[in-house]
Amino acid sequence: MIELWLMRHAKSDRDAPFSDFDRPLAARGERDARAMGEWLARQTAPPEMILASPARRARETAARVAAAWGVPRERIDDREALYLADRDTLARFIGEGLGDGRRSLLLVGHNPGLDELVAWLADTPPGRTRSGKLMTTAAVAAFTVPPGCPLAPRAGRLRFLARPKALRAAGWPDLS
Repeated sequence: MIELWLMRHAKSDRDAPFSDFDRPLAARGERDARAMGEWLARQTAPPEMILASPARRARETAARVAAAWGVPRERIDDREALYLADRDTLARFIGEGLGDGRRSLLLVGHNPGLDELVAWLADTPPGRTRSGKLMTTAAVAAFTVPPGCPLAPRAGRLRFLARPKALRAAGWPDLS
């Protein structure tokens, strides 16, 4: 089986005087990205490749998660087309990223495309927040998908959908 993780970028600094593309992570986003990487490292082996949106907040999230998970920086590949990409674009890049015999991949991107992809790919409907979101900032949805098959509706077995707020509530120590 193929291991696939989908992650929304961590919380950005909306007050920073930058364009949407250039917004950095907020202090909470920096903590959550690192902590989610540490939490993931306790759950599973690291991905062979990380695809990330080139937006600053997504690149910073990918770098912090990779460092905490023990993924070398050279395995992070940012792609311009992933910035605010829709579901179909994300699925296409995942298919390309899983080429060359790769068995695992983390994609770091944005909503609404990630929400749409998670809902479309999941074999069982994942729980939404009170506001109706699936992918809150720094959330990670983990899937297994059959090797060699294109991504399709309900083709992925959703292993978990982890959100920083829920992990904090459960007492994960590094998410304060």
